[in-house]
Amino acid sequence: MAEKRKLFEDVTTPEAAKPVAQTGVIDRGRSAGRGAMRVWLMILFALVFIMISVGGMTRLTDSGLSITEWRPITGSIPPLNDADWASEFEKYQQIDEFKLQNSWMQLADFKVIYWWEWGHRQLGRVIGLVWALGFLWFAVRRQIPTGWTQRLLLIGALGGAQGAIGWWMVASGVTSGEGMLDVKSYRLATHLGLAFVILGFITWYILMLGREERDLMQARRAKEGKLFGLSTGLLHFSFLQILLGALVAGIDAGRYFIDWPLMQGQVFPPDAFDITPLWRNFFENPGLVQFMHRVSGYLLFIFAIIVWLRGRKSAHAHTRFAFNAVIAVLALQVVWGIITVLYAAPAHIALVHQALAVILWCLILRARFLSAYPIATRIQGN
Repeated sequence: MAEKRKLFEDVTTPEAAKPVAQTGVIDRGRSAGRGAMRVWLMILFALVFIMISVGGMTRLTDSGLSITEWRPITGSIPPLNDADWASEFEKYQQIDEFKLQNSWMQLADFKVIYWWEWGHRQLGRVIGLVWALGFLWFAVRRQIPTGWTQRLLLIGALGGAQGAIGWWMVASGVTSGEGMLDVKSYRLATHLGLAFVILGFITWYILMLGREERDLMQARRAKEGKLFGLSTGLLHFSFLQILLGALVAGIDAGRYFIDWPLMQGQVFPPDAFDITPLWRNFFENPGLVQFMHRVSGYLLFIFAIIVWLRGRKSAHAHTRFAFNAVIAVLALQVVWGIITVLYAAPAHIALVHQALAVILWCLILRARFLSAYPIATRIQGN
């Protein structure tokens, strides 16, 4: 016979039978490789930063056309004996840059510019190898978080495209009988612009991997939409300024007008439209190209102040600090840009100007990221 139950019988579940709350479900199975992957991306970031710097030095030393062929595999082996060096020098002697500008060079002089270009190309191969080995490592170990395979493949695809664009750029200057002394400036701008795009994706991914997935999902609810939109506009504007700077570097425009705030005593440079057809002046006229770079810099700084003032109103301390860092480095970049002009863009000053552009680019990305995924300020004692 069934036992009668009391009206107020305790029906609570024993402690041992209670279900245990599960935490970290969102990140389970995905976080194993996040830390290691972030370190790998940091290594790639450092390599791309060095690559941009070496590329800048290659341009400033007029070394970019010293290797006249594109050999993705065998080109990794430099000249190993006197015969090899003589062969490479002979190829260089056939192009316009040597005939019209560097005919004074002896083999020893050629070796200097050759090593800069070889080092630049070799570094590109190293970056490709580091990406490929890292991607395969995480893929084989099944440590790529959900949704990240496409992101990592994008970096590899852009890196491959960058190698092809690099040769497309060099090919524009490896000519004979056309009077070309340098590569076409718009191709140089494309090459540098893509380097910044690659660096931008790597930076964004590093920022994302620096926080757990559940933290990002929660932070996204507090997204500051207006500030995110303004910082996106600032990012695009700064990218335009970077491209204009590449045009300046491509035709050595920074060494033609070395007074400031005027240009040869005028607000608008003389002979700004003396090249025909008209459109070529916007890429090849040193006065007009430098004028565009200067004016764009002024407008960028004004817009950055507007964005910064908005960023100061953020409720999140980390976000406010991020925008303070942006405006501080941008102010330094403006001053350094003026110094670069006044000193006629010597290599050491011009390289700092370029490095500051990279730092500013990453700081804008960080400020934009924190606008989208703010870090909540903890109230002491809670």
